[in-house]
Amino acid sequence: MTSEPGSNTVPNPTGNSSSAASNATSGIGRKRKSNDVGWEFGVLIDEKNPDKVKCILCEKVFSGGVYRLKEHVANIQGNVAPCRKASKDNQLRAAVSIGSEEDLEETEGLEPRKTPKFLGPMDQFANPINPDSSVSRKSMKKQSLNDTILKERTHATQKYVAKWVYRAGIPFNAIDNDCFLQMVEAIGRFGPSFKPPTQWQLREPLLKEEFETTKEALKKQEQSWKVNGCSIMTDAWTDRKRRSIMNLCVNCKEGTTFLSSKDSSAEAHTGENIFKYVLSAIEEVGPENVVQVVTDNASNNMAAAKMLKLKMPSIFWSSCATHTINLMLEGIGKLPKFKNTLDEAKSLTIFIYAHHTTLALMRTFTRKRDIVRPGVTRFASAFLTLQSLLEKKDKLRAMFTSIEWEKCKWSKSVKGKAAYNTVLSIVFWNGTATTNVYRNSQFKEGMKGIQSQCCSPDEVIFSPDFHQSLYCHLLCGLIFRKNHLHRSTLQKNHNQHS
Repeated sequence: MTSEPGSNTVPNPTGNSSSAASNATSGIGRKRKSNDVGWEFGVLIDEKNPDKVKCILCEKVFSGGVYRLKEHVANIQGNVAPCRKASKDNQLRAAVSIGSEEDLEETEGLEPRKTPKFLGPMDQFANPINPDSSVSRKSMKKQSLNDTILKERTHATQKYVAKWVYRAGIPFNAIDNDCFLQMVEAIGRFGPSFKPPTQWQLREPLLKEEFETTKEALKKQEQSWKVNGCSIMTDAWTDRKRRSIMNLCVNCKEGTTFLSSKDSSAEAHTGENIFKYVLSAIEEVGPENVVQVVTDNASNNMAAAKMLKLKMPSIFWSSCATHTINLMLEGIGKLPKFKNTLDEAKSLTIFIYAHHTTLALMRTFTRKRDIVRPGVTRFASAFLTLQSLLEKKDKLRAMFTSIEWEKCKWSKSVKGKAAYNTVLSIVFWNGTATTNVYRNSQFKEGMKGIQSQCCSPDEVIFSPDFHQSLYCHLLCGLIFRKNHLHRSTLQKNHNQHS
C-alpha cells in the first residue's frame, strides 16, 4: 500500500491501519511531503524536529532522517541498528532508493551531519594519490565502504531486473540487445520518478512513432537502391496455425529490408500468382532499381521467372544459393556410396534418442553433448550429424563396449545389436569417402555459408571475398559446362590437325 504524492497519510506496510491512524490524529506519525520510498517505513515523531523518525515496522526511534531510516530497513550496518521485522522485499526497496535525490532534499534543514559521498564515474580517476600511509589507509577504507554499498545496491537492482525477466518469460539473450542497454541507461539518467509506459501507449502512439523512426532509418537503403541497385527476395512458409505466408524482402549493399507479406492460404501457389506478387514489389521499389529476383528452384517459381522475362527482360531471376546447396546435398545423399552411411547413421541416432536410458548413457559418455546437430535444412542436418558422430567416435565406442551398455535392457534388442555393429564397424567409419569430407577443416565453414544472404550478381562476382567470388564463377561454369566442353573439344581437334 502506498500513499499519494504530497499527502500526509502514513502508508502502513505492516497492515496495522488503526495504530497509524491514531498516531496521525495525535500529531505523532506525520511524514514530510515527499515521494521518497523511505516514508513508507517510518514517520516523524515531532514536526518541529524532522531529524527524529520512528520505524513503523519495529517501532524503533532514532535520529538521522529518512536516509538513516532506509539504512535501518535495508539492514545496512554501521550507522544504525538493522530492522529485524523488515521483509526481503522491504530491504530491497529501501536499499535501491538509498542515494536518490530525495535523500539530499531530506537532509536540508536538519542538524549538521556528514553528507554521504556517492562515487561518480570520474571518481576513480580524480581521486589524488597520497603517499602518506595513514591518510592513504583511511582513504582506502572509505573507498572500500563506498564500493561495498555500491555493490549491494547494484545487486539489489539486478534482482529486480531478474525477477521481471523470469516472470515475463523474457529470453536470457534479450539482455544482450543494444535496445535493452539503451533503455537501462535512459531510465538511470531520468531518475527514480520515471513512470513506465502503459499498454495503450505501447500499442498506439509509441508503436506509430517507432514505425516512423524505422521508415526514416530505411531512407538510407532506399537511396542505395538507386545508386547500386537491389535484389527482390521472396519465399513461402507455413506458420504454427498452418497458414501459408509469402514474404518479400529487398536486399542491397546497406542490408536487407522487409517489404511486405501476405496470407496466401486461400489461393494456389501457381507461377501466375507468384509473378503478380513479385511484380507489385518491383513496381513499388522501382523497375529501374531492381537488378534481380531471388527465389528457390521450385517449378512454380521457375514458371514465374519465364513470365517476368517476357515482361521485364532486363531483370534477372536467380536461384537461391541456399536452396541450390540444399539440392546438391540431397543429390549427394542419394548416391549409393553415401546413402548407406547416412541410413546407418540415421538408424543409430534414432535408436539412441528413442529411449531415455540410452540417451542418458550416451550423454554420460559424451559429457552431455548431443550427437544430432540441427541445420538450416533437413539435408544439411544429416551431414552435420555425420560430422558430429565422427567427432565423438571414441566416446561412442567406449559407450557400446562398457559394462553399463551390457546391463542395459535395450542392448539385447534387434535395433540395439544393429547400433552396436554400426558403431564398431570399420566400414562405417573409414570405408567410404564421406568421412574424408568431414575431416576437412573447411567443411564447417562451408556449412556456415548456407546461411549467407543473397545479393546482386555484380557484388558477388567482384566481391573482395575470394570464396564467394569463386563460388559464383563455379556456378557460371556449371551452367555453361556444355558450351565449355564443346569449345574445348574443338580447340583440341584444331591443335591436333594444325
